[in-house]
Amino acid sequence: CITFKNSCWLSAILICYFHPLEVRQQRGLLPPGALLLTVADPKERLGSGGATLNALLVATEHLSARAGYTVVTADVLDTAHILILHTGRDFPWDGCSRAFCWMPVAAAGRCVDMEGPVCCLDMLLDCLSTKMCVGSPPGVWVCSTDMILSLPTTQKMSWKDFSGVRVVSLPGDISFAAHHGVYLTDAEGGVRDIIYRGSEERIQTAAMPDGKVPLVSGPVFFSTAVSEKLLQTHVTPPLDGCTYMGMDSGAPPLQISLFLDILMSLCSDQTETKFVNGERPGCSSPLGPQGAAVKSARSVLWRTLRGVALSLVYIPDGYYDYMTASGREHVIRLTEAGIERQILSHIELPCVSEASRVINSVLEGAVHVVAGAVVQHCHLQGPVKVHSGCLLSGLDLASSAYMQGMPLTSDIIMQGHRVQLGELKLTVFTVFGAHDSLEVPSDADTGSFLNRTWSQFFNISWPEELWGAECGVRRCLLDARLFPVFKPHGGAVGLEGVRFLLGGSGTTESWRAAWRLSLKEVLSLADQQGELRWREELFFSAGRRRAVDTLKGHTDHNLLPSIRAAVLGGQQGALLQALDSVASSSSADLGVAARTLACIADVLGCLAGEGRGGLRSGPAANPSWTPAFRLLEQGKLAAGVQELANQRAAWLSRPDLLVRAARHYEGAGQILLRKAVMSARKFVFTAQAHLPPMGKWQEVECPARLDLSGGWSDTPPIAFEHGGVVVNMAVRVDGRRPIGARARRVAEPHLVLVSTSGAPGCSMTSRVVCEVLADLDTHCQPHAPGALLKAVCVCSDVVCVSSPLSLEQQLLQHWGGGLELHSWSLLPHGSGLGTSSILAGAVLAAVYRCTGRSYDTSSLIHAVLHLEQILTTGGGWQDQVGGLVGGLKLARSHAALPLRVDVEQLTVPQDFLQKKAMAPGCEPAAVRTMMNALRPLTLGQSLAGAGGGGFLFILMRDAHQEERVQQILHSTPGLGDFSLHSVELDTEGITVLQQNA
Repeated sequence: CITFKNSCWLSAILICYFHPLEVRQQRGLLPPGALLLTVADPKERLGSGGATLNALLVATEHLSARAGYTVVTADVLDTAHILILHTGRDFPWDGCSRAFCWMPVAAAGRCVDMEGPVCCLDMLLDCLSTKMCVGSPPGVWVCSTDMILSLPTTQKMSWKDFSGVRVVSLPGDISFAAHHGVYLTDAEGGVRDIIYRGSEERIQTAAMPDGKVPLVSGPVFFSTAVSEKLLQTHVTPPLDGCTYMGMDSGAPPLQISLFLDILMSLCSDQTETKFVNGERPGCSSPLGPQGAAVKSARSVLWRTLRGVALSLVYIPDGYYDYMTASGREHVIRLTEAGIERQILSHIELPCVSEASRVINSVLEGAVHVVAGAVVQHCHLQGPVKVHSGCLLSGLDLASSAYMQGMPLTSDIIMQGHRVQLGELKLTVFTVFGAHDSLEVPSDADTGSFLNRTWSQFFNISWPEELWGAECGVRRCLLDARLFPVFKPHGGAVGLEGVRFLLGGSGTTESWRAAWRLSLKEVLSLADQQGELRWREELFFSAGRRRAVDTLKGHTDHNLLPSIRAAVLGGQQGALLQALDSVASSSSADLGVAARTLACIADVLGCLAGEGRGGLRSGPAANPSWTPAFRLLEQGKLAAGVQELANQRAAWLSRPDLLVRAARHYEGAGQILLRKAVMSARKFVFTAQAHLPPMGKWQEVECPARLDLSGGWSDTPPIAFEHGGVVVNMAVRVDGRRPIGARARRVAEPHLVLVSTSGAPGCSMTSRVVCEVLADLDTHCQPHAPGALLKAVCVCSDVVCVSSPLSLEQQLLQHWGGGLELHSWSLLPHGSGLGTSSILAGAVLAAVYRCTGRSYDTSSLIHAVLHLEQILTTGGGWQDQVGGLVGGLKLARSHAALPLRVDVEQLTVPQDFLQKKAMAPGCEPAAVRTMMNALRPLTLGQSLAGAGGGGFLFILMRDAHQEERVQQILHSTPGLGDFSLHSVELDTEGITVLQQNA
């Protein structure tokens, strides 16, 4: 049910249970329009052929209903791409079958957007859909899930005018094939015969040129015409006994094999007599109790299908891993698959070896997992040691207490099975040796239990206690009733029941008195839905714990896939509760709290659904959220987070409300983000200096800045969550430092704030006079007149807006009068040259000087960071670094709070094109045209500013090219108005110009 390059599965049928397929479709791994069906065999032991016929009938019936037909109509198969997957027999090492055995490999492709397991089924689907079935015409693919297929490349099969049946085969050794099946082919690739469990001499006749033999390894394709022929047999006795319709009509059940009956009828070496009457291992016997029905069914298949071409595609570089019942093989399979030590797990302490595997588990405390060991679907509390070669599966937290005193050794497989006995659901524990053979007779030389011979176990028991006294009963480990379930007067038995088998505490009498089950019986009673729920519970619990660790540990881990998975699984409540707890307890690190609120916003956005509820960006000032915001502004973090959660509960009912709630959580996060960045004030140092006379101007000017590399990495929260690194340079524009400020003390106890922007001749000037404290209330509203200069007065402690003293009283008390501030920029608004931040630094410097305080450039850089948070414009630190520090430099901030910026002077130019590589497509079409036109003259070019501002700066190959540039741009259509400016490196940075009246 995976999309191909030119087609997609229309229907996917799994012979097991539905929920896992539905989850995969919701995760986007299966096409949303595909029909997913889970089809149980109408009767046990129908064989792979009977199950295939029944599944084909069910798929056709559902497709017919979807197409509007009232009866089963084969015409719907003409355009259908159908995949039938068989789950096969019970798998002793996984209660959910081989198909849903979790593998320790990381998700890839579409899977990375949402956290989830990679099972054998997923690996098989990926192999089929991306490498094997690509380009196949409408028809039916049939495959077993008892194996893992691995193909290095996409197979280019020719499907032109294809008709018939195609089998796909992978190579195997003759010794392995002796226990399985191989195809015998002719020179043209037609299948002559199928050899099942043949002699080595017989198998050798099927060898390919590479010395390997083509295994009967699973995938089979039936063209539409053949599928329709096969479908016709569902109404023909005795084959109607393979389908649910036939059984519902009273037909007796019949077992047939996909390979040894259906495909065998197409083999060219077969004759009708040989096919109908042949005795073949692995399928129903024509001489047995159902002999007549078997012969009749084979005759129907011969008449219906004979003449259909059966061809083989051999993939010599493919790999086929049949999942046998060997415990040792499965442990090796898990430890050698992938490179991940832990998959979808939470490990509290670093006690897990790199060569081990922990899958979907929670390990608390000192749980030591030695190299070569596997822990899956467990919740363990240390101290516990898992030795090499061991597999622990399905153990819950209550089991840990028993494990701590258990005599575990290497190569032990211990499992907890969720079973259902009538209405009773419980967990039964089993234990085996990894080297035990489940189906070897107990009296055979290779028979063992817990890697020891049966004779050692029979010292405390005898065979009749395990298999009964009946003659002819198969006495093998699979059927041995070893595992206690109930005590006569003690109720259900926990893990202590297997502790006795391992040589721990307990008595033979207690073990004998308990009601016991064999592994075969345990598997037959498996509560697979309960097992799936247990795995999901662990999956979501581990995900929440990892999210908490990620946030508290400042680790670089994307939480969105985990959030999406939790929302899809209906676990958002528990996740939100965990996130609330992290946020409310992070007062010592507001960066963590801010990131956590952003994660809560992501949860709400995911709940709304993609594309539903409106855009995530939008206003966040609804009065309902004001109390929570006020608490956060006041520094009452825990109370603020709780008030946010209280308000959130009223906004969960509709997608639009969820999106609006997400916006307000992002707004709340911005409050905390501003407070976190304000920690930079810790690195602002001023000292008392000479107080200039009243009326004496203190004037400074600054260059602009060009950002060369690393832009955006200086922006919170990136700057303190991951660290920022920026390369930029201070430049004069047209020979001048374009940004400046001056300040002086005046006798009148008020503030005169004058700001000018724009080039001479087209500049704009605003003048604001503040006479009372209320006039400064807009210092945190960046678009208010004089807001920047007001914020400078507040942040430089010229005045205190919360003081009980009036503005006049404060100015007279501290400075003997008022202040007059002037600021200017000769650059156009939105130039992208860092104007506003550099201007803030210039004004701060002028104010410090006129109020008798000394400073250094580093203090100015951090003071601007603090000021921009007060002003609520936010922003990073690279602009002020670029204009306040001269020359070419590299600036860094570490991944920590408080936010500190370090600057290093450079002499080597950096890559001018890196910004465009980081943000492709950010420049407008006219700018692209300009850049393309100038490229022959340049060594590098880039847009200035984080948003690709108003300036394009270029590094010329040759000097004095202004006229040439003018000519090229004037002759290039579609550019509109532009101006050309010269730029030169400024090595001084912020400069004090004069100190006169």
